[in-house]
Amino acid sequence: MSKSWVVIPLYNEGQVIADVVAHVKSVFPHVVCIDDGSTDNSADMARAAGAVVIQHPINLGQGAALQTGFDFALTDPAMSDVVTFDADGQHSLEDAAGMVELLRSQKIDVVIGSRFLDSRTQLGRAKRAVLKVAALYTRFSTGMALTDAHNGLRVINRKTLERFRLKQNRMAHASEIVDIFSELKVTWAEYPTHIVYSAYSKAKGQSLLNSVNILVELLFK
Repeated sequence: MSKSWVVIPLYNEGQVIADVVAHVKSVFPHVVCIDDGSTDNSADMARAAGAVVIQHPINLGQGAALQTGFDFALTDPAMSDVVTFDADGQHSLEDAAGMVELLRSQKIDVVIGSRFLDSRTQLGRAKRAVLKVAALYTRFSTGMALTDAHNGLRVINRKTLERFRLKQNRMAHASEIVDIFSELKVTWAEYPTHIVYSAYSKAKGQSLLNSVNILVELLFK
């Protein structure tokens, strides 16, 4: 995995980010955390765990943090692909590695994680319904038949990143990413992912209310 960069947007995750970075670095040697104006010790903890840390002086939003990470990764001429990975520990490192292997073996542009391709991820009925509606809307608006349009675990190859530019910095960035993939006519595949909804990750924004916000974002973007 020496040609991959893992991009981790980071905002007030000082409690967990050192463990997340250390875990990721056990497989991926190159990790960049974009500290998006944190008010805690997130940047210091990520740096001590071995990540490259880029700091935004103020909170700009996850979309802006991702774009900063992409721009940084592109400065490495050996980089072949980027993995987007959440800072709260909800993503599976094994899934990320499998997605990179799939992207390279099939020589495709993008691999997108999906909670709905196997039964590992435990979702409440309401949250599942909201995410299914969001995926259906995305299918009609972009033509991409995704089963999970708002999964933060993705792998994107260098060719696509060189043509990629996020403009939405906050919640709407997740939909914009899929819109950009559609506009660029990327070759893509989905990959089954296990999302762990711990008490900590739920407190950081993985609640049902956050899923409802996704629908509001889709309707009014």
